Amino acid sequence: MLGGVSRATEESNRAMLRARDAMDRAYDQPLDIPALARIAYVSEAHFIRTFRATFGETPHRYLQRRRVERAMYLLLHTDRDVTDVCFAVGFSSLGTFSRTFRQIVGEPPSEYRRRKAPTAAVPVCFTKAWTRPSSFGQQRSVLDKQQVGPAP
Repeated sequence: MLGGVSRATEESNRAMLRARDAMDRAYDQPLDIPALARIAYVSEAHFIRTFRATFGETPHRYLQRRRVERAMYLLLHTDRDVTDVCFAVGFSSLGTFSRTFRQIVGEPPSEYRRRKAPTAAVPVCFTKAWTRPSSFGQQRSVLDKQQVGPAP
């Protein structure tokens, strides 16, 4: 096919989007590969390979990142304690939550909350773009964060 996406690729992409949408809706629920593969109507192994090829990360990493993004919001906008936030976003272990949060964000949840800076003068779209974690092990360095000064 010239200049377009094949029908098979389009159907595969739709299947992966269905599974990703399910993760976005139910990130706080126990989700496993067999259930997500059923949503996409593919085998478990095919689901993992295709999801990674489509979105650039494994389903597990995507779900962990999604949960951490929600935790970041709850830590900044609620008074819930870290343990409550941990369970609210779908983690079943505080240790796993803290380790995963640190891997993605670059600091523990309690420090993230303590360090929060007022961002009223910065448009929300910029704040979200700057604070959104990209993936595991790719957090911005402290030096990078320090080099970005206050908004003019």
